[in-house]
Amino acid sequence: MAWQSGLWREVVALALDTLRASKLRSGLTILGVVIGITAIVGMTSLVRGFDQSLRDSIRELGPNTIFVAKFSGISLSSGVGFAALARRPNITKEDATAIEKLAPSVGRIDTWMGAMREVQERVFYEGQRTKVLMVLGATEEFASVNFIELDLGRLFTEAEVTRHRRVVVLGRTPYEALFAPGGIDPIGKHVRVGSLDYTVIGVFGKRPGVGTFNTGQDDFVLVPVTTHETLYGGRTVRGPGGTIVGRSAMVALVPREGATREQALLEVEQIMRIRHRLTLDQENDFDLATQDAILQVWDRVSGATFLGLIVISSIALMVGGIGVMAIMMISVTERTREIGVRKALGARRRDVLLQFLAEAVVLTSIGGLLGIASGTTIGLAVHFGTGFPISLPWWSFAIGLGFSAFVGIFFGMVPAFRAARLDPIEALRHE
Repeated sequence: MAWQSGLWREVVALALDTLRASKLRSGLTILGVVIGITAIVGMTSLVRGFDQSLRDSIRELGPNTIFVAKFSGISLSSGVGFAALARRPNITKEDATAIEKLAPSVGRIDTWMGAMREVQERVFYEGQRTKVLMVLGATEEFASVNFIELDLGRLFTEAEVTRHRRVVVLGRTPYEALFAPGGIDPIGKHVRVGSLDYTVIGVFGKRPGVGTFNTGQDDFVLVPVTTHETLYGGRTVRGPGGTIVGRSAMVALVPREGATREQALLEVEQIMRIRHRLTLDQENDFDLATQDAILQVWDRVSGATFLGLIVISSIALMVGGIGVMAIMMISVTERTREIGVRKALGARRRDVLLQFLAEAVVLTSIGGLLGIASGTTIGLAVHFGTGFPISLPWWSFAIGLGFSAFVGIFFGMVPAFRAARLDPIEALRHE
């Protein structure tokens, strides 16, 4: 064992001596590997950071919140055409009422209108105006099922919902556009949403975004669902190909204390299937979305995306590997006489093979270490420069170093075998 360890140290030392003797050639060869590993580590850190940020955003929905929708990303990701989804029956307030009365496992329940952005208006206040924002309708349970906090004021009451009051709770975007610059207290002020006047009763806190991207998570105002239905009941939204999607509500609910999410899901599914008159052999014509289901959809998307990015990044590494093979082939040709002398002095074929493989692995491993450092630096620079989230797990470094070593073994194998098979007599005659 000690003999083998000594042999490996000698082989690595010879490899380093050879690389130092050809600094320019070695540097150019390493460059290809550095670029490949930089791409892998850098892309991994950014993609993993974005992935974690999106997961955190999805988790804000709450682990037990259940959404009943006409369709969602879950159906779209399963390959169902948009036209078929648009023909599904709308979710109505009556569905929400039935669930509230007939599902004993359901605790709090809310009905949303305008969640598909059918209604978009500007908000005006004393000559100032916002960009076009989503007008969302909900009940007094909006904050409790959506786990969103208020920064100022309050949410509307059950009485205000029942009486169709024109009261509004502002998202962070309209608040910052209309009131924050002047330090004005918005509570009690009158704003115009589109062409209609409303009284501001509250302001929501800032909602978590995905990375540093503005996904419009705060670009909304909230009004009572009854007011929304009365004023905007005739609005529709057009889908791909001009498909008209009728106004459909979305129901959000949370199981009561002591009940499980699975119990609530089963009860809600049974109630909705009965209301939609579905037979046992017919699939659901509605979606039940939970945090876990949305994360599973994202897992499929992100897994394919991550694999594609790794494959693309690996192309640069393969190009670097081809450069390693080309340089090693040239090295074998230039050192043919040296190989002949070593064999004449008793070096075995295995010794020569190990020497050239060690040279290739040391070369690509140095490139791998430099690539890891470079990729990490790029990720950190992007993070501190833009605030974009990054993730640098230890396994990304292991993958980078492992890839670089594998490239050295794979692309160094052919020149190593060529060197090992040289006839010592013919090698000594080489000039």
